[in-house]
Amino acid sequence: MSKSTVFVQAATFAAAFSLTACIGTNQCPSPDVKPTETPFTKVIGQDTVQSAETQTGKYSEMQVVTGDSASQILDQFKLSTPDQILTPEQTPTILVQTRVDTVLMMLPPCDKTHFSHCTLETTMDPYKAFPALANYVFSYADTLSRAGQTDSASVILNSFSTMAPMWEKWQAHSDTLRDAFGKRREEKAKEFESMALQIQNMNRVQASYSMVAETADSLIAQLAPGDSLANWAKDQKKIAYSNTLKKASKEFDAIKVLADEKAQFAEARKQTETFRIRYRDFEDTLHVQAFLNHVDELEKATDSETAKMWEKQDPAAALAKVDTLIANEKFDKAKDLLNKLKTSKLRKEANEKYIVLADAYCNKQRKTTSQIFAKSLKQTDEEKKKKLLNDAIAPLNKCLAEFPETTQREKVESNRKFIEKELAK
Repeated sequence: MSKSTVFVQAATFAAAFSLTACIGTNQCPSPDVKPTETPFTKVIGQDTVQSAETQTGKYSEMQVVTGDSASQILDQFKLSTPDQILTPEQTPTILVQTRVDTVLMMLPPCDKTHFSHCTLETTMDPYKAFPALANYVFSYADTLSRAGQTDSASVILNSFSTMAPMWEKWQAHSDTLRDAFGKRREEKAKEFESMALQIQNMNRVQASYSMVAETADSLIAQLAPGDSLANWAKDQKKIAYSNTLKKASKEFDAIKVLADEKAQFAEARKQTETFRIRYRDFEDTLHVQAFLNHVDELEKATDSETAKMWEKQDPAAALAKVDTLIANEKFDKAKDLLNKLKTSKLRKEANEKYIVLADAYCNKQRKTTSQIFAKSLKQTDEEKKKKLLNDAIAPLNKCLAEFPETTQREKVESNRKFIEKELAK
């Protein structure tokens, strides 16, 4: 395995107080005794440990090259009581160069890697970090006890009693920090109060999304990611987007009527371009370009020879004829005539009549399916029954293929699924 260099703050070992107990043949000091501060050189197996400088408060470097075990490394440290633990300013930096797996044995679990590569979210979550550290200490003490080093194991466990004063200091410092954070929040709220009120008022009067987004983005840019006020501003943008989308959709529907029902293509195109400028943020959502392409196609169809025939023929009379064709179940002729009427001034009426035709045609097909299905129920021969069921599905497929616009679509698909289940039995 390749060697790795891992930087570990001595504060980590102070927190992992139980891991610094003397181990093995070393005499275990009392928790009240100050640690001995003498230079040392010790041979661990074939490895050498050297201390360059051990004066308290100064930089100390310890190099351990491919140590045989975590126990041998930890034998070099003495147990410190809470009042002897170094402050951040006094804490020396310890350079430990050893096998990665050995370092992993020394440190509490942290995403299967060592502390120097842990994320803040992992190492700074007290609900995860403290229990993980405590469980590691218990496990380590149990390992020592099983190895016959019961004195060292006891020292580790007894160290928990010395944590109480330290824990109280941590709690007091936590309260102090929390109060300071509260003051910062209040100051921040006052600083951005005017912008927040402006955003809120714009949404109350349903101002355009672009206006709300501009102000909200300006506010968010001044805040840290994940800030509660920044999250509130993002929610306000969503509200503004929803409000403006409803308004834009209503206006766009009115423009569509100009092309689809009144054949006013030039006006529809003109209003669409204006609409596009006003609602840039919704152009893709409402498929504005696709609608313009649709207008072009409609205009071409209106300029065709079919459109010119209505200059000589009465579209109203042709529309009345469609009713007769539907009643006589001459669906193909009715469909052809309606498609031609869509190029006349009665485009809207032709579109509406087209739905009537689609429903009439699909009702006819569903009736045919029902009759064939009834015959299949009386059939005792399995092969003949399956053939009838397949025949029953065919009219339903014809309905969906010929008139996908039908309002009967849901019923037709439901009928088809039911027969398909019968076939699968």
